[in-house]
Amino acid sequence: MQFVIVRPDGATLVDAVPAMPAEGFVWCDCVYEDGRAWVEPVQRLTGTTVFEDHLLDAENPNHPSYFDSTNDYEMIVFRGLAMRPDTAGQAEVIRVKTHPVVFFVFPRVLVTIRPPDSRQVPALRERLLTAPGRGRVPAQPEALMLRILNGMVDRYLELRQPLSDQFERRQRQLLDPRRPFRDWYALLEARREARRLEDLCEEQLDALQEWRDERLERSDDAAPEAGGLRALNDTLLVRTSDIVGHVHRVLNHVRRLDSSVESAVQLHFSATAYRTNEVMRTLTAITAVFLPLTLITGIFGMNFEFIPGLHSPSGFWWALGAMALIGALLFSFFRARAMLSASSLFDQRRSRRRRRAPTRPASADVPVDTI
Repeated sequence: MQFVIVRPDGATLVDAVPAMPAEGFVWCDCVYEDGRAWVEPVQRLTGTTVFEDHLLDAENPNHPSYFDSTNDYEMIVFRGLAMRPDTAGQAEVIRVKTHPVVFFVFPRVLVTIRPPDSRQVPALRERLLTAPGRGRVPAQPEALMLRILNGMVDRYLELRQPLSDQFERRQRQLLDPRRPFRDWYALLEARREARRLEDLCEEQLDALQEWRDERLERSDDAAPEAGGLRALNDTLLVRTSDIVGHVHRVLNHVRRLDSSVESAVQLHFSATAYRTNEVMRTLTAITAVFLPLTLITGIFGMNFEFIPGLHSPSGFWWALGAMALIGALLFSFFRARAMLSASSLFDQRRSRRRRRAPTRPASADVPVDTI
C-alpha cells in the first residue's frame, strides 16, 4: 500500500498521510494482498465509513464490471486484461483473461485496488512523481481514475489485431478447397472467447455510463454540499466519452469478427453441399449412361440356345458399336441438359493450376494499396 499526495505543482510519495493536505488530493494505491489495510487510514482522512458489502465486492476476484455509489463515495469495478496482447497472437486460441481493478472515489481521495503484477498503475505513478509541469498532473481524483481506465481500455484496443489475425486464419482454413476443415473445437473455443470479450465490453459500458449519468445528475443540484462529490466538468466529460467510445470500438470489432466467422461457416457448408451435389449429379449421370449398356450385356449373357447374332462372326462388333453409339447419345443428351459437363470434372484441376501460376507484377501506373 502506497500513498501519493497529488498537488497542482506535482506529486509526492509518502509512507502515511496523517491529515488531509491543504490542496490537491490523496491517492492510495493497494494490491489484493493488502486486504483492508487501507480502510482505517482512508476513514481517518475522509471521515467516511465504507460499507461492508462494498468491501466484500472489492475482495471478490470474479466480480464483473460494476458501479455503485453513496452520498459520500463511489465504487467502480473495471475488469482489465491479465495478458499481453503482443504475445497473444502466438497462441492457438487467444484466451481473454481479466482481473478486476476496484476504484473508490471520495471527494479528495482515490483508492485503487489492483493485482500485484499490474504494470500500468505503477508506471502511471512513476510518471506522476516525475511530471515536469502542472499540465501533466491530474487536478481531481476522477481525472486520475479516468487516466487509469483509459490505459486499461487501450489494452483492449491492442487486442483487436491478434483477434483479427486469428479469425482470418480460421476463415482461410474454412474456405480452403484443398483440405477439409477439421479443427471445429478450436473454432468454437475462439468464438466463445470472442463472445466473452463482448460480454466484458457490455459490462464495462454499463458501469461507465452509470457513473457518467450519476455525475451528470449532480449538475442539476441547486446547491451541492461543500466538499462533496462534484459534477463532471467539460474536460472530464470529454475524457469519459472518449473511453466509452473506445469500448464501443472494441465491442463493434468483436461483433464484426463473429459475424464474419458465422458467414464463413455458412459459406463452408454451402460450398461443401455444392461439391457434394456436383459429385452426386455426375455419378447419377454416369450411372444413367451405363445403365442401358448393362442391360445389353445382360441380355446377351442369357443362357438361351438361340440368340440373334450370337454365332455371327461380326456380332460382337455390332453389339460393341451399338453400345458405344448409345453411350455417346446419352452422354450428349446429358451434356445438353447441363446434367453432365466434361469441363466440370477438370474445374478443380484448373483452379489448382491457376493458384500455382506466378502472379503478374502490378503495373507501375496503377497505385497499390499497402496495409
